[in-house]
Amino acid sequence: MSGGRVKVAGVEVSTDHFIGGRRVPSRERFADHSPIDGAHLADMAAGSRAEMDEAVGAARKAFPAWAALGPEGRLPILQRFAAGILERAEDLAAVETADNGSLHAGNLHRLVPRAAQNISFFAEFATRLGNKVIDHPEAENHVRYDPAGVTAHITPWNGPLMLTTWKIGPALAAGNTAVVKPPEWAPLTCSLLADIAQKAGVPDGVLNVVQGIGEDAGAALVEHPDIDRISFTGSTATARSIGTAAAASITPMSAELGGKSPFIVCADADLDAAAQTVALQYMNAGQVCLAGTRIVVERAVEDVFLEKVRAAAAAQVVGDPRDHATRVGPLIHPEHYARVSGFVERAKAAGARTLWGGSHHNFGELYFQPTMFADAAPDAEISQQEVFGPVLTWQTFDGDDEAIAIANNTKYGLAATLFSRNEVRAMRIASGVVAGTVWVNCFFVRDLAAPFGGSRISGIGREGGIWSFDFYCDIKNIAVRKGAFA
Repeated sequence: MSGGRVKVAGVEVSTDHFIGGRRVPSRERFADHSPIDGAHLADMAAGSRAEMDEAVGAARKAFPAWAALGPEGRLPILQRFAAGILERAEDLAAVETADNGSLHAGNLHRLVPRAAQNISFFAEFATRLGNKVIDHPEAENHVRYDPAGVTAHITPWNGPLMLTTWKIGPALAAGNTAVVKPPEWAPLTCSLLADIAQKAGVPDGVLNVVQGIGEDAGAALVEHPDIDRISFTGSTATARSIGTAAAASITPMSAELGGKSPFIVCADADLDAAAQTVALQYMNAGQVCLAGTRIVVERAVEDVFLEKVRAAAAAQVVGDPRDHATRVGPLIHPEHYARVSGFVERAKAAGARTLWGGSHHNFGELYFQPTMFADAAPDAEISQQEVFGPVLTWQTFDGDDEAIAIANNTKYGLAATLFSRNEVRAMRIASGVVAGTVWVNCFFVRDLAAPFGGSRISGIGREGGIWSFDFYCDIKNIAVRKGAFA
């Protein structure tokens, strides 16, 4: 197809920006390929400073009217937006899988419904915010959650649909307008999202989508002088650049970044359940920031647990992510494949022992074997740095203090997973681990009302529930002297 539209997985997708309620092309374009087989999917409009100026201007123009609707006025519009996402679940899941190689079954049954919930949950939550009153002997403090203005959102390629709605859901519900810069390696579902929003009646300019390369479009967005919030999910290295721009304009920033999360297995754990959950860390080729990639096992059960994990890992089907039997699809891009492969080769050279995997998988160009390393030094690169691929490390511990010490022995602090049947012990270890989220006898359970974010270099701030509104709102206190109006 031409004229700024292509068909991907049988779904028509615009390749142009969405600004002020209309499609806007760019003279420059960038190619988008599928990681499944390298197929060329689209030539996307590549935004620059001019397109970002237009998008931020449209968002600023739309802000007063959208904010004035109040939570109750915005609720039905955002509910229609959420319903529209569900109505197009098949399209969104198929396009997301083609674009970033994530599992189609997971997209259809979990991530697309979650994307809709991200919109509806926060729209309803906003109606319950109200204005809180704090009584003082001399005054009443009226605490208000006022919308901040124009919000900027930069989203990652491993979950662009779900993570975009995770950001714009509370931002729009709070009364802000939004400019989204989708990931250049997987921009397509954000384009569909704009169509769905428009059909649902989201006013022109409230949601704007500008595609482009991070160094151009992304930089132009975060450096723009007329934005009021920056929300970013991605790498720690990119966050440092965005943080520099945010500091220059004193713009509040929220960042959810990388992880090197521990997966602690105590001797008293349900080892079968723990082994199956370890194998889940390979899902989507390990391209999940929350994955527990450092397996930390109590020495007393090491041998028996290793065999259970080996069997569970061997059962993970590597293949086409459109096949619902597949559990491990491709890496996103040749550049990322080279990065993952580089980590693996350097780990071998540094003396790490390969328990399984450790090389290319013959299903296709961007496929990598599920891999487990043992005997890596604690300070080795493979023990310390986020690989973002199907690569895990194996360590043992004796005693809870050592488990906590190993868990905390990186600069990251995004998440942790812990298996134990002893509640007191589990809570003691979980309390000692530095992480934004600790899962006990479960994994990837996320309640939208709960706080989410990372510690140390894994992030700045928390989102979810009231914490999202703390970030996306200007919280104001109106202190009224008692008797002043008598």
